Amino acid sequence: MQIRIIAVGKLKEAYFAAAAEEYTKRLGRFARVETVQIPDRRIPDRASAAQERQVLEQEGQDILAKIAPQDYVAALCVEGKKLDSPAFAQKLSALALSGKSTVTFVIGGSLGLSDAVKQRADFHLSFSDMTFPHQLMRVILLEQVYRAFKILANETYHK
Repeated sequence: MQIRIIAVGKLKEAYFAAAAEEYTKRLGRFARVETVQIPDRRIPDRASAAQERQVLEQEGQDILAKIAPQDYVAALCVEGKKLDSPAFAQKLSALALSGKSTVTFVIGGSLGLSDAVKQRADFHLSFSDMTFPHQLMRVILLEQVYRAFKILANETYHK
């Protein structure tokens, strides 16, 4: 299985980059992991709603350009479905058994995800009702994907 993470923005803080690199390395024994970074679009100071919408749509177009037609897409958004770790593991297992070879997770920027990206998604996933910085969300996602594979392999994982 290939896990692709499409994320708006880069990991600017060294500690986020180190954590993401560590989980990506650990995941290597279970799946191929690819991270695609979409550049942040500049949001003007005191941007109007129309300007924010335009930035969101541009980021959405950039994201959609990186998604292959056959990809199973999970959009991370607050209104998505919440799963505990075992249920998330079962979701990944079911996708693999159904022949989905690439699962693409999408993390938006500071404005979230465009409607077009949400419509393209096969699944909407929420980790919390809270909002997290996209840099931290990338680390959380990688950790949860790693945890899911550990669960599926019946291996222990410290809580």
